[in-house]
Amino acid sequence: MNFTHDVIVIGGGAAGLTAAGGCALFGLEVALIEAREMGGECLNDGCVPSKALIAAARRAQEARTPLRHGVMLARPRVDWRGVHAHIHAAIAAIAPHDSQERFEEMGCEVFRDWARVTGKHTVKVGKRTLSAPRIVIATGSSPAIPPIAGLAQVSYLTNETLFDLTERPEHLVVVGGGAIGMEMAQAFCRLGSAVTLVEPGELLARDDADNVAIVRRTMEEEGVRFVSGEAARVEARGDGIRLHVEKGEAIEGSHLLIATGRKPNASGFGLEEIGVEIGEGGIVVDKRRRTSLKHIYAIGDCRDGPRLTHVSGYEGSNVALEITLGLPTKVDWSALPWCTYTAPEVAQVGMTEKAARERHGDGVTVVVERFDDNERAIADGDTAGQLKLVLKGKKVLGASIVGKNAGEMLLPFSQSITGKSSTFALGSAVIAYPTRSEISKAASFTAWEPTVFGSVPKKWAQTLAKLRRRLA
Repeated sequence: MNFTHDVIVIGGGAAGLTAAGGCALFGLEVALIEAREMGGECLNDGCVPSKALIAAARRAQEARTPLRHGVMLARPRVDWRGVHAHIHAAIAAIAPHDSQERFEEMGCEVFRDWARVTGKHTVKVGKRTLSAPRIVIATGSSPAIPPIAGLAQVSYLTNETLFDLTERPEHLVVVGGGAIGMEMAQAFCRLGSAVTLVEPGELLARDDADNVAIVRRTMEEEGVRFVSGEAARVEARGDGIRLHVEKGEAIEGSHLLIATGRKPNASGFGLEEIGVEIGEGGIVVDKRRRTSLKHIYAIGDCRDGPRLTHVSGYEGSNVALEITLGLPTKVDWSALPWCTYTAPEVAQVGMTEKAARERHGDGVTVVVERFDDNERAIADGDTAGQLKLVLKGKKVLGASIVGKNAGEMLLPFSQSITGKSSTFALGSAVIAYPTRSEISKAASFTAWEPTVFGSVPKKWAQTLAKLRRRLA
C-alpha cells in the first residue's frame, strides 16, 4: 500500500501533540488532525484557566486577613473583568507552545478538521483520505453529565464554559466533589461568590481521607457550604436555578456548575466499524497503549485509564518511542502522581494508606510528619497540613501530602517508589534550611530511626567510647 504518511495522529491535546511532535522530530512524516482549538482541554478549558483563576482567588484571599505578620492590607476589591482577562491572557501566553505553526515547524502536516477512521490504515479528514501504517487516537474527553431530572431545561456550566463568564456568580452551586468541583468551589468563594457544593459520596475520594478533612475544614472556614446528598432534580428559578437534593433540601443559586468527572471521546470516529474494542471506560488498550488492532494506539483521556495531563504526555512519549525506534514501552502506574490545587493543596504519589492496607494488611507502616513542626512553615505562618509516608518495611509504597505547595514535594517519593532512590538516601540528604521540603527528609529518616539508633548500633557506639577512654 502506498501510504501518505508514516503515522496519523488524531487529536491535538497533550497526548496527541507529544506523540506527533516526537515522531516528527525523529524525521517521520506525520499527519496531525485537530478540529477544535490546538492544545486540547488542558490549555483551553482545564489546567491552565483553572490555575489562573486559582491564582486570582489566592490574591483576593490574602487580603481578607487585613493584619498579618504586622502588615496591614486593604480589603480586596474583585474586578471580574480583570479576572476574566487574566485567565485568557494565561491561555494566550501558553498557546504558542501548542500552536499549529510550532508543529508545522517540527515537520507535521496539520489538518484543522474532523477526522473519521475509514479503514484499518485510512483516515478521512475533510475531502482528503490519509493513510499510514500506524494510527494514534488521542481524542480526549468531555464533561460527564449526570442524569439529573430537568437539567436539559436549565442553563448550567461545565469546565468548557465556566471560564467564559464575564460576571461573577452571586451564588454558585457546584455538583461534584472531585478535583474540579473542589478547586472551583474554593476559588469562586475566595473571589466573593456564595458557594454550595453538593456531593453524595466522599470528597476527593481517591485521596487520603485525613488529608481531605484538612482541606474541607479550611474551605468551610472560608465560607464554602457542603451538602451531602444526590442531586435529584433541578428547575429554573427566576434568573437562576433551584437544585433539589435527594432526601434533603432545595438549594437556590444564580449559577450551576456540573463537575462530575469526564467521559472518553471514543465513539463517532469510525473505530467500532473497523473492529477497535471500546468499553465503558473508553477505548480498550494493553500496557503498550495498543488497541485491539495492534497498529492503532489510543492514548490520553479517550482510552480506559487515568485521565491526567501528565499521564497523556507520558503515554504520548512512550508511543512516539515505540513507533519511531521500535522500542516496546509499557506504562507503569506504581508512582503515578496527582495533585488537587485547593488551598492547602492535596498531593498523592503511589498508594494511599487505605489502598496499601487493603493490599498488604499489617505489613504496612505509616510515618506522619506535620507542617506545624516544620520551621519554614512556622516562619511563614502557614502550618496547615502534613505528610504521610506509606511504607512496607523501608520501601516507599506511597506519599500523601496536604499543605502549601504539596504538589511540588512529590518528586523524591516518585524516585523512591521506582527504586531510583531510597528512604535512606533521602533521610541522609543535605537539604537547604529552612525549607518546607525538610519534612520529606524528616519522614524518611523516621523510617530508619529504629534501625540507626537500635540496640546493635548503640552497643557498638558504647564500645568505641570505652575504647577511646582507655587509649586517651
